[in-house]
Amino acid sequence: MTDDAPSLTIDRRPDGAAAVALRGQWTAQQLGQRRVWRSVRRALRAAPAEATWDVRGAPALDHLGALLLWQHWGRRWPQAVQTSDAQHAVLERVTDAPAQAAAPRRTSLAAQFDALGAGVLAALAQLRDFIALLGQLALDGLAVLLVPRKMPWRDFSGSLFRIGAQALPITALVGFLIGVVLAYLMSQVLRQFGAETFIVNILGLALVRELGPLLGAVLVAGRSGSSITAQIGVMRVTEELDAMRVMGIPIGLRLVLPRALALGIAMPLIAVWTTLAALLGGMIAADLTLGITSGYFLQELPKAVPVANLWLACGKAAAFGVAIALIGCHYGLRVKPNTESLGQGTTSSVVTAITTVILIDALFAVLFKSVGLGI
Repeated sequence: MTDDAPSLTIDRRPDGAAAVALRGQWTAQQLGQRRVWRSVRRALRAAPAEATWDVRGAPALDHLGALLLWQHWGRRWPQAVQTSDAQHAVLERVTDAPAQAAAPRRTSLAAQFDALGAGVLAALAQLRDFIALLGQLALDGLAVLLVPRKMPWRDFSGSLFRIGAQALPITALVGFLIGVVLAYLMSQVLRQFGAETFIVNILGLALVRELGPLLGAVLVAGRSGSSITAQIGVMRVTEELDAMRVMGIPIGLRLVLPRALALGIAMPLIAVWTTLAALLGGMIAADLTLGITSGYFLQELPKAVPVANLWLACGKAAAFGVAIALIGCHYGLRVKPNTESLGQGTTSSVVTAITTVILIDALFAVLFKSVGLGI
């Protein structure tokens, strides 16, 4: 090490007390060298914090050196410390700074087990709230059936327009492109086996039964599910939900039921619309790549895909819509009155909604595996 390298000396007195004197430059330039840093930390571990400290032997002391000393002293002044005015000013600035976050320590197995338990309890609490929201939706729906004038029809029609009509362009575009891609890729394989005509069977069954409803649901979950969560979350931030409770306005009837009913009605229509756009794209691609004319495609499609698949797709899409609406409302009602929670709730709503849509689709595939397939 050079003469400027930071160091310290420890003198033991006959009475057992220790005196620590600093030497060298205790600056970031010197302490930034790994070898010097390790040497200083090793020397500090041997120096008792309750000793008499003489800092005047260090002609240069910046914020990093002062912070290193302050942390070694246990974030409090030693009983005896000698400093120059400049050094004392630097140490004073360090003492006035907020405490640094403690370095992450390795958690024990018991702490990890406790964290797992807390996560399970939080998940069960979310499940409990969601079941309560589902039950409230059923009660509100029954009340509207008995007294239809209780239904906020204006909110329902507005949600139906935003969720259904305004989503038609993007769902048609995505469906059309997916149909083109699928037809083009499958044509490369079918041509090798001379089975070009089976593209109608593959495209029809895949798009009508699975991809049409699933694509529409994923797009609606990202577009409308996040919008529902954001709308209700902003009402939480602006304390509109609290005002509704004070005024006695039922939140479930005014906020949850119109959106769930609108999505439950709009989703089957969006699924059919997306499927038609995808079939159109697939029909055009099949004509260009395999020479399968649109007339032949439309003639063979009803034979290849029984109508039961369409009814199954519509029922599945309705379940998708209600699930997306409930998840969006659930996370919107859980938003805390701050913008950070609003962003986290919107993100969680979209992720959960898409995951739930895929799980429901898998459940329908297992339960109705013999419907429309001739099995």
